[in-house]
Amino acid sequence: MMDFLKEAARVAPSKRQLDWFDLEMYAFIHFGPNTFTNREWGLGTEKEEIFHPEKLDCDQWVDAIKKAGMKGMVLTAKHHDGFCLWPSRYTEHSVKNSPFRGDVVREAAEACRRGGIKFGFYLSPWDRNSPYYGTPEYNEYFCSQLTELLTEYGDIFYVWFDNACGEGPNGKKQTYDFRRYFELIRKYQPDAVIFNDGGPDVRWCGNEAGKARHAEWAVVPSELCFHGEVQTGPGPMADEGSLSWMYNTEDEIGTMANILYSRGLTYVPAEIDMSIRPGWFWHPEEEPHSLERLFHTYLTSVGANACLHLNIPPTREGLLDERDVRRLAEFGDMIRKHFGTPLPAKVTKRENTPPTQPVYRIEFDGDAPDIRYVVLKEDIARGQRVESFLITAETWNGGQYPLFQGTCIGHKKICPLRDPFALQNPLIDVAGEKISALNVQVTAARDEVLMKSVEVY
Repeated sequence: MMDFLKEAARVAPSKRQLDWFDLEMYAFIHFGPNTFTNREWGLGTEKEEIFHPEKLDCDQWVDAIKKAGMKGMVLTAKHHDGFCLWPSRYTEHSVKNSPFRGDVVREAAEACRRGGIKFGFYLSPWDRNSPYYGTPEYNEYFCSQLTELLTEYGDIFYVWFDNACGEGPNGKKQTYDFRRYFELIRKYQPDAVIFNDGGPDVRWCGNEAGKARHAEWAVVPSELCFHGEVQTGPGPMADEGSLSWMYNTEDEIGTMANILYSRGLTYVPAEIDMSIRPGWFWHPEEEPHSLERLFHTYLTSVGANACLHLNIPPTREGLLDERDVRRLAEFGDMIRKHFGTPLPAKVTKRENTPPTQPVYRIEFDGDAPDIRYVVLKEDIARGQRVESFLITAETWNGGQYPLFQGTCIGHKKICPLRDPFALQNPLIDVAGEKISALNVQVTAARDEVLMKSVEVY
């Protein structure tokens, strides 16, 4: 048992996964025939002439994305309808036969480079237009299109696949050769992270509502992320049961009770994906979500050992909706207001505390300032280890008051101590006494805790 826990504590991310975590937030751009038909899923029978964004301005997209603090963009190069936003040599169902006659992928990639953010793409495996879909020839067709995108548009930071699998125009379904797709990405874009339900680099959080689990582990059973690199042997209960029931929609994934039954663990963190408005494609009647919802999602994604993939759909003109642009600016301003500069504080690790239960003391010069958050980071380059922790306030009278209880930490854990939208009704209640210090106590860990930083805001 102890040997397995030490193995689990040392399951570590790749360099590309570490770089992905450092981005924290990036934009999704859903754009295509659905924008013009007011659909979410196209049929694959839409005429190419419907795609006609007369004011396409990808620099406007990038400017709005940067104001929100996002550091990358992922474009839907092809959605389920099979329409390609680049002039693919392998199909006529693309921009080359539309009135636009440009290359949206190239314009987006070049705008990202001009703006200093990273560029990636989503290529839907499901293609409701291709006559090859449902036949052995389709995987060859898909790989040809994937190779175009990997080799003709500069550096790619992210390739995003879903597992949608419906019927093609011939009424057949397709078996996807994901292993072959991954090999092409590693060959042509070795630094790109790959998103898929089963890994290998990033997995789905299990919903599209921006909700993280109460404990969002990046170290997960290989039964869930079967494309990931297995870094441990089997758990002590692996011969006593099975994890065949496990899927990304489950609440408990990386917790102790489940990893004990695993045949081996892998490092595949979660992405929290949601749209800034109810739909993924632009619909004129929809409004962006409230600032409160976006900020709460930030706290429970970037602040819960995940990254936030926020969709912003362009209009039929090829511009981001001004309502969304304003909301993005507000969102970025709020993040900078709350997390721009940490408060001055002295953080020390108490001596003679157990390696798996250290206590970090946060002291201030005089009374504690207006504390709203404690932000914790583990040194995940050496593994994710903390199972649970507790934050308490210490008053000048010697009182101890619990403020926050948490589970795992990982890359970053934002611990809100007050409601950011309530000037009154603070979450901190210390009976009117003045705080002299805070204590962060790890109550359980899989091995020696390696904390990278402890900050207050």
